[in-house]
Amino acid sequence: MKGIILAGGTGSRLYPLTLVASKQLQPVYDKPMVYYPLTTLIEGGIREFCLISTPHDLPRFQQLLGDGSRLGVSIDYREQTKPSGIAQAFLIAESFIAQDPVTLILGDNIFYGGDAFQRAFNEFHAGASIFAYHVQNPERYGVVEFDEHGWALSIQEKPLEPKSNFAVPGLYLYDREVVAVAKALKPSGRGELEITDLNMEYLKRGQLKVFRLNRGFTWLDAGTSTSLHDASAYVQTIEKRQGIKIGCPEEAAFRRGFISLDQLAAIASRMPNCEYRAYLNEITAEAKEGGQDND
Repeated sequence: MKGIILAGGTGSRLYPLTLVASKQLQPVYDKPMVYYPLTTLIEGGIREFCLISTPHDLPRFQQLLGDGSRLGVSIDYREQTKPSGIAQAFLIAESFIAQDPVTLILGDNIFYGGDAFQRAFNEFHAGASIFAYHVQNPERYGVVEFDEHGWALSIQEKPLEPKSNFAVPGLYLYDREVVAVAKALKPSGRGELEITDLNMEYLKRGQLKVFRLNRGFTWLDAGTSTSLHDASAYVQTIEKRQGIKIGCPEEAAFRRGFISLDQLAAIASRMPNCEYRAYLNEITAEAKEGGQDND
């Protein structure tokens, strides 16, 4: 399975911060925001990435992440000249997707806890899969209703009378038919190719699977100034209390076996003296003490 990180858009909700840098390059506590979705997909076993952003911001992402080889992955970069809906990503990345299944993650969504995504990736065969996260105010989100077997019954976008309390977070899995489905979509009233409309097409086919995220799972949308601050506070609290880092792609790549212990140590050695380097050195030392294989 391949992975798309959608890091485009105007970032208008974070103005004037986005006059300085793209929304997905803003700091969430101690890391650029894009580190979090990248880490989520690496933890799920994804090794081939396509990052989509604006022509203005794309060079900054390339400077930050490079070709991905230091993490044992590959990163392709594509321009989104004009934001026209989440589903537009599949048209931009058509040649990248080719004949493979693909997962798309929104660059301002932060996930933490559990192995739900990894299980969904491993179990995925055909159709589409989305996730359901219990929220107190479902009318603010895309809402999914599903049966006891995990098949979607309905999807509503910011409904006045929600049929459930389960919102759909910004991570989606699709088979290779997604490009054809996206091409057949008609723009919505706001002129965009809506991800909800794409999911509705799979629902009509009886091919929309829903994975319910447990109550211990955390989903944060860092798309506004307030939510960006809240996300930073949450990450800081967890990291200080547990002594771990959320959204550390180097650690995730090592845990998944994408890079060796020597490679992880080399990555850390090239960093300036900082808390991030110290953390990677701790991971390296613990792995050596535990006799973890270096291959």
